[in-house]
Amino acid sequence: MAHHHHHDHGSGGRRDAFRLTVLLNGGLSGLQIVVGIAFGSIALIGDALHNLGDVAGLLLGWGAEHLSRRPPTERFSYGFGRSTQLAAVSNAVLILMASAVVCVEAIQRFGRPEPLVAGPVAWAASAGLVVNLVSARLFGHHHQHDLNRRAAVLHLLSDAAVSAAVLLSALLAGATGWTWLDPLTGLGVGLSVAWLGVRLLRDSLAESLDAVPNRIDADAVRETLRSLGAVEALHHLHIWSMGGSRVALTVHLVRPADHAWNDDRLLQEANHALADLGINHCTIQIESPASPCAREGC
Repeated sequence: MAHHHHHDHGSGGRRDAFRLTVLLNGGLSGLQIVVGIAFGSIALIGDALHNLGDVAGLLLGWGAEHLSRRPPTERFSYGFGRSTQLAAVSNAVLILMASAVVCVEAIQRFGRPEPLVAGPVAWAASAGLVVNLVSARLFGHHHQHDLNRRAAVLHLLSDAAVSAAVLLSALLAGATGWTWLDPLTGLGVGLSVAWLGVRLLRDSLAESLDAVPNRIDADAVRETLRSLGAVEALHHLHIWSMGGSRVALTVHLVRPADHAWNDDRLLQEANHALADLGINHCTIQIESPASPCAREGC
């Protein structure tokens, strides 16, 4: 049985993107909560919670990179990267609780509308739009081919869209005096936060149950391994997340009886091909067609 380990540590630029985005979004959330409470906008408070969800998610990613650099111990032989999956489940539950508060408050506001001071709310929503677009640019600039970063960018862009909706609602409410616009937008924002929470809960629970990570295409992995010149069949393929961006794989490869490659070359080719697919911790067992495992698929 052969083992191949490959760890990809974040570059300085990537850590800077995390740090700046967390600081920007953390500051923005605080500002939006204060302005939302002071000037009567439930939509803006909802937007702030959306951004806090971002901050929590980014901190998880940052924490994952930090934890994955800690050396494994005798007892925790895989290291501590998977603690981020537990944190993601907790984050999802908190997001769902926050969205419920926003939705309930928005529904109550329909019955007792509060006057909205449109100017400060519009400025705070504009700040949200700018901060999210700048944050997306920071992440988009580094590691465009990293699926985790791409997911962060999409998340930030969706937050920018929420801020744009709050901005438009504040301007319209200020111009028309329609007090129902703000709670309606707040309800929409609360529901979109809930959708984010449900998806995060589903994905984090799946990963903690050793599901194949979303960013890995299991069929592509099978095809890639089968396309290697010295592989006749494969079985016992398992792919799971070790937390953060680390993905592990185990597989049994059956080589043809008359193959010209030696096992070392096959392992090398397989490890390189899997690394290109984002799998960086591989355990590969090579079998001949005559072995009991290869015959019975044990």
